[in-house]
Amino acid sequence: MGYGRTPTAVPNSPSRMPVQKFWIRLEQCVRCGSNPKLLLAGREIMETMRPDHPERMERARLALMGLSVGDAFGECFFGPAQVLQLARSVRTLPPSPWYYTDDTEMALAVVEVLQHAGHIDKDRLASRFAERYCREPRRGYGGTAHQILRAISEGTPWQVAAGRAFSGMGSMGNGAAMRVAPLGAYLADDLVAVIAQARDSAAVTHAHPDGQAGAIAVAIAAAGACTLPRHPSLGWQLLDLAIEHTPAGPTQQGLHKARALPKRCSIDLAVSALGSGSRILSEDTVPFALWCVAQHPTDYEAALWLTVSGLGDRDTTCAIVGGIVALISGPSSIPPSWLAAREPLNWGQNAS
Repeated sequence: MGYGRTPTAVPNSPSRMPVQKFWIRLEQCVRCGSNPKLLLAGREIMETMRPDHPERMERARLALMGLSVGDAFGECFFGPAQVLQLARSVRTLPPSPWYYTDDTEMALAVVEVLQHAGHIDKDRLASRFAERYCREPRRGYGGTAHQILRAISEGTPWQVAAGRAFSGMGSMGNGAAMRVAPLGAYLADDLVAVIAQARDSAAVTHAHPDGQAGAIAVAIAAAGACTLPRHPSLGWQLLDLAIEHTPAGPTQQGLHKARALPKRCSIDLAVSALGSGSRILSEDTVPFALWCVAQHPTDYEAALWLTVSGLGDRDTTCAIVGGIVALISGPSSIPPSWLAAREPLNWGQNAS
């Protein structure tokens, strides 16, 4: 069902729809594993939502706002090292507009699926990823993402497209982590669901367990940002929460390293110990991003300036940090001039 359309205005109701066509669609629904109860007049209707769905979507959209501004901000800081160093030292904002990248494009798809379904439907999410990719393939997608999303758009099942990456190992990249903060915000009161749904959201493109672990870590931190009491040590509590719930592997090991660093160590030491996304892997991106959150959990500007100072995959690290810190500090923490500089979000035709 398209958003904004009333469910009572159904042109192809069962009474108007040829019986044979209705049963063919019902058979297709059962064969592909969909719930036959979702079928109405040859189309799937919106699933039953939680009573507090609007409030959950408000949190998800706040995470998206912080994520997208962070993404666009970080993307501006790819350039000559000397120029970047000067800009960071005096905190000179880049000229607008600030264009967002695939980080935001894919987060938009996550939010659209949550708006429509109230949970991660992997088939639907894969479809939205592919549709958005085909519409704007030059948003900074990585080489593996190009291959996976192009294959999905051409009809390859997402399980096959994601599973054959890196000679069948699947991707360990940071792409699943960069887009997942809105999901953690939506499911903030249920960490079991956060873990399962974050893993599902990652699996569509990241078949490797550690690529999925990065998504789990960020989603858990986003959930904690919505639920934990505001306390001076909140940032470190989020890091502890992520460590507790992230599956064992390289990303969790990196989180442990981040927690072991001196609390006010230099950005250079943090980058040396953790990386900052230069390898485009979950393990060298997520620990650094959550360390940056821990430094400035209630100050959006300070958190983003610190994060971009680490260079590396700066659009992605800033997207992760921005999504989480916005959930802690609220929409007013995002400077209006930054929000105005970010290009308008391109919602899909099925978004509200």
